[in-house]
Amino acid sequence: MTDVPPAETQLPETLLITLVGKDRPGVTSAIFSVLAESGVEVVDIEQIVLRRRLILGVLVTAPRDWKRLRDKVEATASALGMTVDVDRGTGDNRQRLDGRSHVTVIGAPLKARAFSAVAGRIADTGANIDRIERMARYPVTAIDLHVSGAHTETLRSVLSVEAATHGLDIAVQPANLSRHGMRLIVLDVDSTLIQGEVIEMIAAHAGVEREVAAVTDAAMRGDLDFEAALVERVAKLAGLEATVLDEVYESIVLTPGVRTMVRTLRRLGYRFAIVSGGFTQITDRLADDLGIHYSRANELEIVDGRLTGRIVGDVVDRAGKAAALRQFAADVGVPLSAVVAIGDGANDLDMLNAAGLGIAYNAKPVLQQAADTAVNVPYLDAIMYILGISREEIEAADAADGVVTPAPPV
Repeated sequence: MTDVPPAETQLPETLLITLVGKDRPGVTSAIFSVLAESGVEVVDIEQIVLRRRLILGVLVTAPRDWKRLRDKVEATASALGMTVDVDRGTGDNRQRLDGRSHVTVIGAPLKARAFSAVAGRIADTGANIDRIERMARYPVTAIDLHVSGAHTETLRSVLSVEAATHGLDIAVQPANLSRHGMRLIVLDVDSTLIQGEVIEMIAAHAGVEREVAAVTDAAMRGDLDFEAALVERVAKLAGLEATVLDEVYESIVLTPGVRTMVRTLRRLGYRFAIVSGGFTQITDRLADDLGIHYSRANELEIVDGRLTGRIVGDVVDRAGKAAALRQFAADVGVPLSAVVAIGDGANDLDMLNAAGLGIAYNAKPVLQQAADTAVNVPYLDAIMYILGISREEIEAADAADGVVTPAPPV
């Protein structure tokens, strides 16, 4: 005698209804009016619109007289000028595989060949792409893939090769609650929050910009100890009038997208901190201007209105940045897993490693190789696509507050 599984373990019969055609108001309503007459239950539903073409998929329990329902659905679709396919089967969707991740792909532009390579590498790991959604169409194309069936670290390792080969930015994160919760964003300042290096801008007033820039480059590559390099560079500034710092601050150019990112994420309750190997005389003013909650940097010694060429107190170096990040997280009351750190140089390594998500932004090779992900487009607000926030949502929130979202620079 063949064993028959208990009724509660048998998979129910279901109908998959797939409707395709020109989008217009009332299509979804018309189809569901027909389904309502049959008393079926909705098991799953997906709907997307691409260039005014609608694709609607509805999975419902199958009634006993399912053919009659099929005929009514087909008649309704025909009246709407759309095509429909009704497939009878059993059960729900295939169960999502263990190991779920968000894979955010950013391209400027995003070529079909590059996306094909990404999809191919995901398949090679045995993972499945469960859902795809667009996060932005300009000034970059950003696509978010919901992937299951492979460990996040495995995907990150495999896809980093495709990112380098095709000039893409690819971020891979675990699909968990952290992506939806309030986070702390900790940013480096020079060449991250702002364009250029403040110490070189100050050095230009002393006529030693080239000498200082050479030491800065070596320190950011990791070739020199940061503290020793900072002491050497600051010494060259001795004798400058402190009013030079005001001139430098007025000449600072923010990285495109900074204000949009801070404004948008503050609406969601995010907290911000800047940590810099630069100087409090500049960073504190930046924090006040941008609405950033915490700031940590080195302090230039000023006596009788002139720079002495020395630093006051302990130097904020590579280890100091990581220590500041941990302190800010404790002050905010979030775990390190809820911290996003963004930087560009070797002295940001410890800070990025301490954070739940470390992002190398237009960074030196040593940091790109060590970070969780790299962003190489010149718009800092592209970070928000990695956090699951779309360009459309950003613009809608700005419009609701009467703010015009700045157009990206050409």
